[in-house]
Amino acid sequence: MFLKTLTLLFVTALAARADELLPVLEVNGEVYSNVLVTAVTPTDIYFTSARGMGNAKLKNLDPELQKHFHYNAAKSLQVENKQAQADAEYRKNLLSTAPVQSKPSADEQQPSAAAGGDDFVVPKLYARSFRGQRAPHFVVEKWLTPAPDTTGKFVLIDFWATWCGPCRGSIPEINGFYAKYGDRMAVIGVSDETEEDVRKMTSPQINYAVAIDTQKRMMKTLEITGIPHTILIDPKGIVRYEGMPQYLDDQKLEHFLEKYK
Repeated sequence: MFLKTLTLLFVTALAARADELLPVLEVNGEVYSNVLVTAVTPTDIYFTSARGMGNAKLKNLDPELQKHFHYNAAKSLQVENKQAQADAEYRKNLLSTAPVQSKPSADEQQPSAAAGGDDFVVPKLYARSFRGQRAPHFVVEKWLTPAPDTTGKFVLIDFWATWCGPCRGSIPEINGFYAKYGDRMAVIGVSDETEEDVRKMTSPQINYAVAIDTQKRMMKTLEITGIPHTILIDPKGIVRYEGMPQYLDDQKLEHFLEKYK
């Protein structure tokens, strides 16, 4: 089931330490300044700094900081083992999934009967259409922030890159969507760039979940030929919106969230 395996990877953040300011943070010889802690899990600390987004393993911190963030070596190892098992299960399920049948080009396709006649449709689609159909399996190479909780939620996935002007231009609006609808919609930005490239981008700041997949696996399945490209998936795993995020606004988004909840 869509996102079932992803859900296995969720780790509950320790909110008590979120939004904490640290003037300096040193990890394995790397020094970060003006650090804002955004989340702490049993295994990692996530933060933003003058150098952009970052994360570090709690086991690599100074013992005083480990104590400060309530690091528990046994619990951390248990979580890492569960994550490894979930990763292995996901790869196994992914390999056993039959490939999607080839379809006509985006310009040739007609909306499926399940798409909804009153739903907004973008005038031009730079990808293969999955509207009204089950979304492909979602897989990422690495999370640069904590993985979001998608249980019972809509999922908005934005495919973007740091070098893409329109992608960066849409980030503030997507931040707004996350701030307004985050209680019922998980928001994820996925780049095919390296971790280093994404982390060194300091502006605009991204407030939602971020991941990378240098293999472009879901991008290839969706046959994306232009970014930014966004898909909105309902809680049942069906794609309800697809296209550039610039076409989305509060009115359209609320339509989808109310109609397909």
